[in-house]
Amino acid sequence: MPENELGLMAHLLRRAGFGATLQELQEYQAKGYEATVEELLHPEDIPEWNDDLVRRYQPDQNSVMYFESAQSYCMYKMINSKRLLEEKISLFWHGLFATAYGKLNHAKGVLNQTDTFRRHGLGSFHNILMELSRDPAMVFWLDNKDNHKDAPNENYGRELLELFSMGIGNYSEDDVKNCARAFTGWTIANADYMAERASRDSIWPSGRIDWQFEYRPEDHDETNKEFLGRTGNFNGDDIIDIIAMRPATSWFIAGKLYNYFVSDTPNEEAISFLAEEYRKSSGDIRSMLRALFLSDYFKSESVWYDKIKSPAELVVGTARLAGSYKTPQSDITNLASDANFMGQEILNPPTVEGWHTGMEWVDTGTLVERVNSSALVIGDTLQPGVQAMIQHLKDRKNSYQPNELVDECLLLIGSLNVTDSTRERLVEFAANFGEVKFTPEDAVACSEQQVVELLQLILATREYQMA
Repeated sequence: MPENELGLMAHLLRRAGFGATLQELQEYQAKGYEATVEELLHPEDIPEWNDDLVRRYQPDQNSVMYFESAQSYCMYKMINSKRLLEEKISLFWHGLFATAYGKLNHAKGVLNQTDTFRRHGLGSFHNILMELSRDPAMVFWLDNKDNHKDAPNENYGRELLELFSMGIGNYSEDDVKNCARAFTGWTIANADYMAERASRDSIWPSGRIDWQFEYRPEDHDETNKEFLGRTGNFNGDDIIDIIAMRPATSWFIAGKLYNYFVSDTPNEEAISFLAEEYRKSSGDIRSMLRALFLSDYFKSESVWYDKIKSPAELVVGTARLAGSYKTPQSDITNLASDANFMGQEILNPPTVEGWHTGMEWVDTGTLVERVNSSALVIGDTLQPGVQAMIQHLKDRKNSYQPNELVDECLLLIGSLNVTDSTRERLVEFAANFGEVKFTPEDAVACSEQQVVELLQLILATREYQMA
């Protein structure tokens, strides 16, 4: 079984990223745990993924106006980016501030929103809410383009309080109404969805144009408003100032971060710890995550496999492990489809509530899809990551007994810890091969196939399906 230190690093990389190969884990281990945490927390210091090759050979990745193109771009970036936490936090905010292509019919609009989350997702929650409120996709998604001083629309104001920042029970209906009034005039500059739509935002012949945020002061309600016990001629930014300092907001965000990065089961003590860090740091997400990753709440082995991987985490993590899609491939759309079939259609969450996580990721249908998708990816011996695993085995020894092969493969999968009963079943399976030998006279191709079959079974285990 893997040593505890390597296991902890693997745990960190599963939660703050999408898992890691054995080589990557060893490189991070050499840096040390705290240094790795700090590196993850500062993605801006890591070179950006160069997507020029993909754009050159898949021209639709330039405009990303088609939904499939936008999904593929997301997959390419999550698989290839070295900024692991930047991708993971973008996925977190995408799930919390769920905005769907299905209503917008504007793929690049949703994709641009995820880029906003990459740029600002580790900053202050106050700033994140400001960017969200100005985001054209969100303005359209929750109808703030229809929020006028003489005809307020409460949709964004309600969800801002209920789903994005505080939660039910921490505001009144009057607060919702006054919040909506404060956001009147916050709209989209080049998408008037009335008389001028045909001339300003035509979808033909090349798809939607980029949307831009616009504040229209002539459409803003300039009268006094009462909001969460305060009175004033509030605008949207004033509302966010008030929301960001509320105790309910610190608890809300602390709970969401704990659920996403630590466990599907709430821990009130840990959430209180994070809420206090929110207050001390004025809602700085980077500070909260630093405190979390360095805490015993996160490091404890009791939470190492206490989360079910989301479909995106599963398909991206497996692709990174196999070394897939490092170069342009048209079938990357199948990878996005796999996540969709498992219940997570990237860029198109089902409702404003986002995806229901935890046990709701798994049922009899999605479990089969999860296992089959992972097995298909890791079963391709031509993939560079799979070849690297096989070569690692060859370099270490010429032959392996079943128990040795299982332990080495668990290590190669990312220092995977499994229960004794799971390991026993894996060893029983490997025993069908007998001694696996990597010598010219012992049919190397057959030995490689046996290794791949064992890897496929490991990816079907409960432990691999957990984060």
